[in-house]
Amino acid sequence: MRELSFVEGDATDPVGAGPRILAHICNDIGAWGRGIVQSISRRWPEPEREFRRWSAEPTFRLGAVQLVPVAPELWVANMVGQHGIMSRRGLRTRTGYEPGAGPPVRYEAIRECLGALVTHAEAHSASVHMPRIGCGLAGGSWDLVEPLILETLGAHDVPTTVYDLPLASGD
Repeated sequence: MRELSFVEGDATDPVGAGPRILAHICNDIGAWGRGIVQSISRRWPEPEREFRRWSAEPTFRLGAVQLVPVAPELWVANMVGQHGIMSRRGLRTRTGYEPGAGPPVRYEAIRECLGALVTHAEAHSASVHMPRIGCGLAGGSWDLVEPLILETLGAHDVPTTVYDLPLASGD
């Protein structure tokens, strides 16, 4: 089993050479605009455009993965592992608001996404690069997400790097 590598830096500028996949968590309502997707969209227009197109298709669902090429040997994996988005009114889903519904993270969907990501990584002989997926806007716990990564990518010896943004100076 391969352990995870942790680095301080920007996941949208993945370290190393060779084929690489930048993986991140998306919601299941087709919303794009907060969190790491802001950095992704500044760098490449394709992932947002393809995500928005995909969100209207029947294949778009919790647990699904969309691999979007953005450069030679570089893909962005849009992984649907979040049910709705948090708002001041509660959890916003495709059907309305669910006050008191808890965080939008869906661990089983993340596990399914990571399983599909193994297949993509092996097919491209790619390493995987990601922030602490599911632990930002999705409201998840790294103590629950990290084992999912190890059970999938780690168990298949897929080189995986997790990025933490550097603290602002003075913090």
